[in-house]
Amino acid sequence: MAAEASKQSTNQGGNGRYRAGFLSIDCGLENSTGYRDDDNKIDYVPDGPYVDGGKSYTIDTGYDTPLSTLRSFPSGERNCYTLPTVAGTKYLVRVVLFYGNYDGKNSSPMMLRFDLHLGVNRWTTVYDAVDEVYEAVFIAWASWAPVCLIKTGDATPFVNVVELRSLTDALYPAVMANQSMGMYLRRNMAASATYRYPNDPYDRYWWPKHPDPSWANLSTASTIQTDFMFAVPSTIFQTAVTPAKNNMVLSVVMTTQQDTTDDEYEYIVFLHFADFQSSKLRQFDAYTDTNYVYYNFTPGYLLASHVYSSWFKVTGGEFNITIAATSASVLPPILNAFEIYYLITHDTTATFSKDFDAIMAIKLEYEVKKNWMGDPCSPQKFTWEGVKCRKNTSDNTMRIISIDLSDSNLHGVISNNFTMLTALENFLALEEAGEDRGVTASSLSIDVVSTFGPSAR
Repeated sequence: MAAEASKQSTNQGGNGRYRAGFLSIDCGLENSTGYRDDDNKIDYVPDGPYVDGGKSYTIDTGYDTPLSTLRSFPSGERNCYTLPTVAGTKYLVRVVLFYGNYDGKNSSPMMLRFDLHLGVNRWTTVYDAVDEVYEAVFIAWASWAPVCLIKTGDATPFVNVVELRSLTDALYPAVMANQSMGMYLRRNMAASATYRYPNDPYDRYWWPKHPDPSWANLSTASTIQTDFMFAVPSTIFQTAVTPAKNNMVLSVVMTTQQDTTDDEYEYIVFLHFADFQSSKLRQFDAYTDTNYVYYNFTPGYLLASHVYSSWFKVTGGEFNITIAATSASVLPPILNAFEIYYLITHDTTATFSKDFDAIMAIKLEYEVKKNWMGDPCSPQKFTWEGVKCRKNTSDNTMRIISIDLSDSNLHGVISNNFTMLTALENFLALEEAGEDRGVTASSLSIDVVSTFGPSAR
C-alpha cells in the first residue's frame, strides 16, 4: 500500500504549492537539509531533530525518496518521534513502513511485528511491515505529540516516513480530547488510481477499492460541491458503484483487524455519497450488521453528503456495510467512498501538558542525551531516566515531582524553564559530589531543593 500510493498517486487539479500545516519527515535521511517531492509537491525534512537514536539505512526500493530511506531501532524497547503540535488542534498522523529487506534477512511479515503508540496510548500492532500505511486522527494535548515504536518481541522496529497534517476542528467529529481513532480502511469506489495531496488538501490517501462483479461503475466529469465536515475532494466523488443487474442492495463485506480479537476494537464507518442525476428518486437505508447508520437517505445531486455510524464492536471477525434501496426508490443505491476507523482509547494517564512542555524545553536547551523520548511519566516502565512523577487525581494527569540531571554533562545557568514545573519537589544537577561543573542557581524561583555542592549528595 505504501509503495502503491507513492508510485500511483494522481495529482490532477492541484495547485502545486506547499501547504502550511504539513510536517513530512523522511526517516533515515542524512547529509541533506531536505527536498521537495516533485510528484506531490510536498517538502520532506530529515528526521534528526525529531528522534534520538536508531540507525539509518538506504534501500533499493525501485521507488523515489522518501521510501528509499528508513530508520531502524535495534536497541531500546521504546523509541519515539516527537512531533511539534499546538495543544487543542486536531491532527492526522501517518506512519509509512516499507521493509525493502534493508537488513538482508528477508524477514517474513510475521517476523516484523511491533507496536505503535500515540503518546501514552497504544495505537495498533504492526502485523505487516513489508509495505503498510498507518494513520490516526487525534487532538493534541501539549506542544509535542510522541509517536513511538515499541519492541514487543524479536522484531526490530523501523519506519520510513512520519507525516503530520493539521486538520480543522470540524473534521471528524468523532475525535475528541479523550479519544482518538486509527484508520482501518479508506477507499474510493470505482477509482483507477490512488489520490492524496494536492487533490486532498489534508493529504489523506484515497486508495481504489478492488472491483466486485456484483457492482457496476458510475462516473461523472462534473464538479461535486464539497463540504467542511469531511472535506472529501470532488475527485473522490466523481466515481461510484451501484448494484449490478438491477439489484437494489449494495453490500461491502469487511474483515476485522488481523491482530485482534472481536472485543479489542470498536469501529466507526463513514459513508460518502453524491448523485450524478436528479431526474429519478434514489433513496436507501445504510447500516452495518450491528448498528443502523441512516434511514431513507437521499444523496444530493452533485453535492457531497455523508452518513456515519456510532461506535460498534464486531463478532465473527467480519461485518457487512449494507446499502439497501427503500420501497419508494426508483434507482438502486450508490456509494462513492467510505472510511472505517477503530477507536484508540485513552486508558493511560498522560503527563500534565505544561510539565511535558517544560521538560521538553529543558531537554532541547541542555541537549539531554538520556532516554528522554515519548511521554516523560507514562507508561510507568518507560518513565524518563532521572524523572519521578506522581499522579494528580484531581485532573487525572501525571506531575513531575523530581528531576536528577546528574551524569548529563550540563553547563551554564539553571534554565527558567524549571520554573514551569510547578509540582517539582527535588532537583539534582551535579554529576558527582564535590565536582563543580559550572551550574549556578541564577533564577530558580520555585520551591525546590536545589543541590549544587558536596553536601547535597
